[in-house]
This record gives sequence, structure tokens and C-alpha cells, in this order.
Amino acid sequence: MLSLNNTLPTISVHQRISFVSTIFAQKRVLFRTMDKNERVLFSSSQQTQNSSPILSCRASLEVVHDSPSGSAVHGLSETVVGVLGGGQLGRMLCEAASQMAIKVIVLDPMEKCPASALAHQHVVGSYDDSATVEEFGKRCGVLTVEIEHVDVATLEKLEQQGVDCQPKASTIRIIQDKYLQKVHFSRHSIPLPKFMQIDNLERSRRAGDMFGYPLMIKSRRLAYDGRGNAVAKSEEQLSSAVNALGGYDRGLYVEQWAPFVKELSVIVARGRDNSIACYPAVETIHRDNICHIVKSPANVSWKIMKLATDVAHRAVSSLEGAGVFAVELFLTEDGQILLNEVAPRPHNSGHHTIEACFTSQYEQHLRAVVGLPLGDPSMKTPAAVMYNILGEDDGEPGFLLANQLIGRALGIPGASIHWYDKPEMRRQRKMGHITIVGSSMGVVEAKLKLMLNEDSVNDQPAVAPRVGIIMGSDSDLPVMKDAAKILKEFDVHAEVKIVSAHRTPEMMFSYALSARERGIQVIIAGAGGAAHLPGMVAALTPLPVIGVPVRASTLDGLDSLLSIVQMPRGVPVATVAINNATNAGLLAVRLLGISDINLQARMAQYQEDRRDEVLVKGERLEKVGYEEYLNS
Repeated sequence: MLSLNNTLPTISVHQRISFVSTIFAQKRVLFRTMDKNERVLFSSSQQTQNSSPILSCRASLEVVHDSPSGSAVHGLSETVVGVLGGGQLGRMLCEAASQMAIKVIVLDPMEKCPASALAHQHVVGSYDDSATVEEFGKRCGVLTVEIEHVDVATLEKLEQQGVDCQPKASTIRIIQDKYLQKVHFSRHSIPLPKFMQIDNLERSRRAGDMFGYPLMIKSRRLAYDGRGNAVAKSEEQLSSAVNALGGYDRGLYVEQWAPFVKELSVIVARGRDNSIACYPAVETIHRDNICHIVKSPANVSWKIMKLATDVAHRAVSSLEGAGVFAVELFLTEDGQILLNEVAPRPHNSGHHTIEACFTSQYEQHLRAVVGLPLGDPSMKTPAAVMYNILGEDDGEPGFLLANQLIGRALGIPGASIHWYDKPEMRRQRKMGHITIVGSSMGVVEAKLKLMLNEDSVNDQPAVAPRVGIIMGSDSDLPVMKDAAKILKEFDVHAEVKIVSAHRTPEMMFSYALSARERGIQVIIAGAGGAAHLPGMVAALTPLPVIGVPVRASTLDGLDSLLSIVQMPRGVPVATVAINNATNAGLLAVRLLGISDINLQARMAQYQEDRRDEVLVKGERLEKVGYEEYLNS
């Protein structure tokens, strides 16, 4: 029998930066027994010996499954989801569950764990303890994890007794042991760095001879966020690296050093029907081996994006069970994608999906484990950056620094703050995260720099330009200024630069290649005479380029127009009438309006205003006659 702990948590000073209200436990809690016709009311003061306390308890003690075939399901699902672990991942699972009215109960040893205030029920107990996990698992419709370091033997026992575990215990067993994980994926032809098990200095030396140095030495179990990894740069450093990990008895293996240029991650969802949904690959940037920044989508070629997604898809397809998986990958110098490791749960590299994707990884995980159709994983915003709030100091000084960062983030358009409400601040501890969304990676990176107090002018936000206006000479400026004026009328920030295809070709190459990364979304290029600038820039960037033929002293601009429109197949350049930079600006606004409903509305208003101008002129002409009209 489980007993109740009804002590209300005291409100600490740290909760001044908490953005979620605490759900208080009730004085008396009504429990249903397995007999639905019988209700037993337990006082919160009643406790049973050797029992685990329950916090914020409002759930039934009976196992609740989806309604039998033919009967109505009240809402999305009546399955009670049990989660082993109540950290920040469990907290965000509970937030997603609340939207769908799915009941989530968590098992966590910390009384004030991040998920405790939001869970339908929090059972205080260890997910490493066999008896506790077994008792907890039997009260759930489906059992899942937010941390893989759990008692897998008990999960296997529960599965034999008919408890529904998702993902399957076999998957958790594989993932828990990183060496077994490598063996498993190697057998399924997933590309990996070379690896081998080591149990003494002789095998370590042999690995060094085979793989070369530096050599990555890893613990097989209980390793995450850089813990359990050590690098030996030479044979002489092998012993010290092994000792730093606790010695050979700890269980170690080695990996050949992967000369990666970027670390990528793909969140993959797998349904109970074995359907697969992959989120766009992201780039992860680490600080002291801890995930610090996530950029979505990753700034890699479409070919690399597809290859990363394919590797992740095949890796998850080789495992058993439903849920969300994070597949961490290396992109090497020669364009290979190598699997680093897999997490069988929602992951830090998927936090941004809450704001950036149509279905967050947390909602997706719940959909998967209870058997609902998988949601759309695609992004609903062009770009997003996730920034982990890591403890910069211990105790109150750390909370003060975090509070200052949050204060700056509150003033950033497109920024969303998640605070995990952990009672204790420690250096490098994950205390929360901030996600910034925007119209391009350049835009969100500019906002991130502002938030970090790295780039500000007179405390005003730095606005990244969305349109680049370029021309080969300042003699083109009297024409090209009209494009800038139109964009200013629509409040579209633009940059105006002189970039000559003939006199400064290196600058042209640099501009075209960097434009997309800097946040430019459309380029307007004006050129006269040979007019090579629009076409050359279009050949170097995937962005849309609008060429403006500028009238020169000879041929009246016709040569410029023909040069722009006669580009070879595969290098499209849009164009407008000679000297008509106004239309180039308007076309740029329409292109931006494809993903900006505000610009669409303003363009519609612009068209109405032009129509009204014509109607007013027509009415006046009819009223006063053509002679007075012309003379006025």
C-alpha cells in the first residue's frame, strides 16, 4: 500500500523566476479501488510502513487503459502514462500531456523534482530500486522513461507480467551500455567510428596502435553530458585517462577519434505501428561537453541533411518499441555521417520543437507511447535557436546571473523562456532553456547575441536585414534607391551595398556565399551594360535574386535587360522593367510575404490604396474635364 505525503512545499526565493504556478497538494485525496463501485477515502495523515510517498496525487490507483473497442474514449486517450524520472524532460512531458488531458504520473527520488508540480501524480522513490519500479509500473497503462539509467531487469520482469513498456526493455538494455549500443548498430550496418572493448593496458595499447591518437576512451555505463569520457593524446596518457574514468573495472571501451566538423542530431519518433517521423536535423554546439546551443535547421547541404536523416531513421528502425529517440551524429571533414549515440527518450537537442515545430517532441512521445497517430514534425518557423541556461555559479550568485539573462530574454521578440524550477543552483547544471524563433538563422542569431549582451547599440535591438540591395557602381544608386524606399515603406530592413562583378569579384563571391547565413532572404541586384552581377550572384546563392536592368549611356538599357533574362537553364534570375527598382522592391515584399502574413496583409492594403488613387483620379477627371485636369 502506498501512503500520502501531504506536506506543502515552502516557497523559496528562487521561485521568483519560475514561470509555472505550483500545483498544491490537497488535504484529502480520493482514491478509487479496483472495484469501481467502491470508493475509499484516505486521510493524508494515514501512512503505511515501507511505502513510497505520493505528491500532488489526484489519480486513480487502478491501472487505466484505453476504452475497449466500441466504447467511447473521453478525450485523446484514457491511458495513464507512467514516467521513470521527473527531471526537466519529465516536466515538459507533463506540460504537453496537460494540453491533451493525458494523465502522467512520475517516479523520482527527489521530492521537489521539476516534474512534481505539474505531474498528475508524483511518487517519491528511486527508479533504480526494483521493488519500487515494479510497484509503480503495475499502476500505469503504459510505462516510459525520461532517463535511460533505470533498472532494466525490472522492466523486463514487468513486460513478462504484461506491463506495457515503451520503448521496450530490450532497447533500454542496449542503450544503457554504450559498448553494446555500438555492437548493435554495427550489426545493422549503421556507420560508426571504429571501436573496441578494453580491459587492461595491453588492449588499450593495441587500440592505440590500431586507431592512432588522440584516442577516445569511454565508460560503458552511466555516461552522459561528457561524463565518462576521457581523451588520451598519446600512449603515455593511457593510464591517466583510464584512471580518470575509474579504472578498467568500471567497464571501458575505446573509439577511434572522429575528425568531425559539426555535431548533428535528429529527433526520430516511432509509433506503435512502427511508423517513423523524423524532425529536421539540427546542429548542436557544446560547452565543456554539455549541449549549450542548438540551431535548427542545421546549416548543411540538403544532401548532408538527407544522409543524416537516413542514418537516424535506420538506427531507430533497428530498435524495439515506441517513443521519441534522439540520434546524435558526427559530420566529418570528408562529408561522412557517423552515429555517435542514441537516447531512447526526448532530448536536449529537441527542446526547440516546442516553439519551432508543429508537433513538439514531448507531444510526439506521448502520441507514440499511447498509440495515437504521429504528428507533423516539420518546422512552422524558418529558423530557431535553443540556448541552455547552465549554472554559471553555485547558489544565489548563480540564480542572480540566470535572472539577469532571463530579464534580457524577456525583451527579445520571438524568445520563449523555460525555467525548470530546480531548487539548487550548481555550476554547469541545466536550469532552463530559451528558444528564439525568427524568419532566418541570421535573424535569430542576431537576437541571441543581443540576449547575451554581445551586440547592442544604445540598448536597441540589432535588426538583421532581410533584403540585400546591391549594385555594381554608385551611378546605379539613383535608380536602386527606389527599391530601398519601397522596402522602408513596408518596414522591411534592407542593406544597400556596392558590389561589382568585374571590379571586386572577390567581394561579390563573399557576399553571395554569406548572404543566406547572415539572414538575407532576397537579393535585389542592379546592373547596367553587360549586367553580369545578378546572374553571377544567382549562380552562387540559393536565395531568389531579382535583377534590375539599369539604363546606361548606350542602347537605352536594352543590353542590360537581355543580359539578365538570358541566363542559362538552372540559374534563374527574376527581372523587372528597365530602371524599375520600385517593382523589384515590391516583388521582394511579395516573396517575403509567402511566410509572413503581416506583409501579405500590408501588400493587399498597398494594392487597395493604389486602386483608390486611380478611382479618385478618374472621378476628378470626369468632374472637371481633361483640360482643367491637365492644367491643375
